[in-house]
Amino acid sequence: MYTCRECERAINQATEICPYCGADLTIAAGPEAEEPAKKRSLTSLLLIWGALASSIALSLWTFVHYVLPGPKGSAALRAENQAVESLLELRSALNAYAGTQRGAYPASLEVLGDRARASAQKALSEGYQLQYIPGPVGPDGAAHSYVLLARPGNYGYRAFYTDETGLLRATRENRAATSQDPPI
Repeated sequence: MYTCRECERAINQATEICPYCGADLTIAAGPEAEEPAKKRSLTSLLLIWGALASSIALSLWTFVHYVLPGPKGSAALRAENQAVESLLELRSALNAYAGTQRGAYPASLEVLGDRARASAQKALSEGYQLQYIPGPVGPDGAAHSYVLLARPGNYGYRAFYTDETGLLRATRENRAATSQDPPI
């Protein structure tokens, strides 16, 4: 039931004029009637702003989580894999060079050109520096052995060693890998 605001008698809610006192119930009441409406609109406004802020936060989270590429796997593992791949590419280029030079290796990697430079840059992009050390010069004036080292710039990453035998060795110690380190 609904009560008349003038005489406070129970009346039907759909009534526009009170049957007891004749008060027009379609006209808004004084200031006390407007106060609950203000509270309602403030609540509605807060709900709208809350929903909007939640929507923006959810959109940002979705963008960051799904759209931006995140790191896949361990950074150390990714860097070590790139260093090994670069060493293998250089070893292949050195073996191809030696095949054309009757077993002699170059004095520097610059002779191998862009292929060697690209491999070194890939390793460097992951924090590894490659070092080529040609072996001692033989009686024919050419080096018939070499050492390739991959040295990490970050502590805790493995250092790698390979030579003309093709065996790849590694160490986690804070030093360059050697021929005495265990093979991988």
